[in-house]
Amino acid sequence: MTTVSQIEAILFVVGEEGIGLEELSYLLGLSTAKTYEALTALKERYESDKQTALNILEVGNHFILSTKKNFAPLLKKYAQSPISNSLSQAALETLSIVAYKQPISRVEVDEIRGVQSAGSMQKLVARQLIEEKGRVDGPGRAILYGTTAYFMDYFGLRSLEELPDIHQMEEEIAEELPLDLFFDRYKELNEDPPTTDINESEEEN
Repeated sequence: MTTVSQIEAILFVVGEEGIGLEELSYLLGLSTAKTYEALTALKERYESDKQTALNILEVGNHFILSTKKNFAPLLKKYAQSPISNSLSQAALETLSIVAYKQPISRVEVDEIRGVQSAGSMQKLVARQLIEEKGRVDGPGRAILYGTTAYFMDYFGLRSLEELPDIHQMEEEIAEELPLDLFFDRYKELNEDPPTTDINESEEEN
């Protein structure tokens, strides 16, 4: 297990929030200089390898595992595909948590669900159902997520106070009724909202 492969694994897990050089150095037990050297080596390997779609973006003092810019049209097509129109159980659970607990970080969502939610969060961002609402004050400056205006419009909500009562939902869960707050509504989803390409925006930043 090389330093470069360890960095690759960490970047994959932290998702679009990325990770700072100091935190990465701490996890690897290396100096920031050695860590940055390994990061650079991995970035150069991705850039020179025509068989990989991966790339590393440096945004501020954070490093993010992303896809190369030339894959943007393909990813945009995926986001608009009727096949990917409906949200998975995992995405619906994630959306429910964000709606009730916002603003909330991906790590906090992971802790509530007990599993990684990076993929679901990215899907919800692509569908413009959740968006960045700020960052945590502290190490790592994790992104805080909340629901969007599109989310409010789609579910006919004037305010978050109109969400179903959380205590009622807990009672329904206890009776082993379906967990998804929005499942029935999403079965009727026929159109995608206007999409913005995440990779393009990251490249521009």
